[in-house]
Amino acid sequence: MDMTSMTAITAPLMGRVAIITGSTSGIGLGIARALAEAGADIVLNGLGDLGQIETTRSELAAATGVQVNYNGANLLDGADAAALVTDTINEFGKIDILVNNAGIQHVSPVEDFPVDKWNAIQALNLSASFHATRAAFGAMKSAGWGRIINLASVHGLIASPYKSAYVAAKHGVLGLTKTVGLEGAQFGVTCNAICPGYVWTPLVEGQIEDTAKARGISRDDVINNVLLAAQPTKRFVTVEELGAVSVFLCSESARSITGVALPVDGGWTSQ
Repeated sequence: MDMTSMTAITAPLMGRVAIITGSTSGIGLGIARALAEAGADIVLNGLGDLGQIETTRSELAAATGVQVNYNGANLLDGADAAALVTDTINEFGKIDILVNNAGIQHVSPVEDFPVDKWNAIQALNLSASFHATRAAFGAMKSAGWGRIINLASVHGLIASPYKSAYVAAKHGVLGLTKTVGLEGAQFGVTCNAICPGYVWTPLVEGQIEDTAKARGISRDDVINNVLLAAQPTKRFVTVEELGAVSVFLCSESARSITGVALPVDGGWTSQ
């Protein structure tokens, strides 16, 4: 096997440039790490302590050997979301992969749902994906190659009580995904959505402890009878699994997959 063939196998995304929003921790960081390990140069984006973000950035670059940049764009602002893409094109000369992952959640009965929370959830979970996609799409079409991945949720496919804003936004993400998939179909640009169930992240770990105290039940009861009640595998999805799915969707093997909502939910939406 020649070196070119080996590189295609071990670093299938070498030479690609990828933006992953909301990637300073959790799911986004897991996807960024997987894309970097596959050879893509990375632009991280998200909130957090700038010192910790720099540590994360430098460690990822050192571990993978790719270029890793950080852009602190505030995606609640549509202009900032678009600028994240144009800044990347100015820095790297192109944009190949866009992963719209950033999101927030708020739980409340609809009659009491705070309007500011509704607006923020729509802005970050849905509108930011539109603004970033809009800014990237022309460059991808011109290049004849592009991969857009939207992190939706099982709540893009089904609903749960008290999550009106989140469910509405994630349903909207799937509509955006299908439309962009159709528009990019003849230009080598795919757009797909990943719909995770409950994913093991530090944020979920904190929710387990808080829920156990609030309900007066054990940690195991929270995991199995609250969080994973609807997830038949009774195990959390891992960020590594979502990273591997993302790498596949960015690969040449997935060039005929577009406009798809792919559940990674342990069977939740099969019920």
